[in-house]
Amino acid sequence: MKYTSEIEINLPREKVIELFDNKANLKHWQEGLQSFEQLSGDPGTIGSKYTLKYKMGKRNIEMTETILKRESSNFDFLYEAKGVWNEVKNSFSEIDQNQTKWTIENDFRGKGMMAIMLFLMPSMFKKQTMKFMNSFKKFTENHK
Repeated sequence: MKYTSEIEINLPREKVIELFDNKANLKHWQEGLQSFEQLSGDPGTIGSKYTLKYKMGKRNIEMTETILKRESSNFDFLYEAKGVWNEVKNSFSEIDQNQTKWTIENDFRGKGMMAIMLFLMPSMFKKQTMKFMNSFKKFTENHK
């Protein structure tokens, strides 16, 4: 399942990217994040891997993040968890000197039960993406 989500953030692009690119900030906008630790590679470099652990309701979710691309305003990641593969392409474009558009392209693939959920409930995944985006927007705009 592929989909694109967008949000406008009332901050200059450079500041938005600085806040997004700082892994220490994840805890401020990714609800349910319990831990984030590096597995391999040099921090923040292409190919480096991290383990992320979330508590979502009664479920514990563990996934691996791999950095695929890290350029000035584009950050691509691969997330893998039991039954799920998700490539996420983040891009930040300048609307004007005080506004930034954040665009996320998701490519979700699943096996077993996750494939069924992707087929039957695509809106659940889209809502979760927007929830994280809105949370990041709130964090950045209040970070001034």
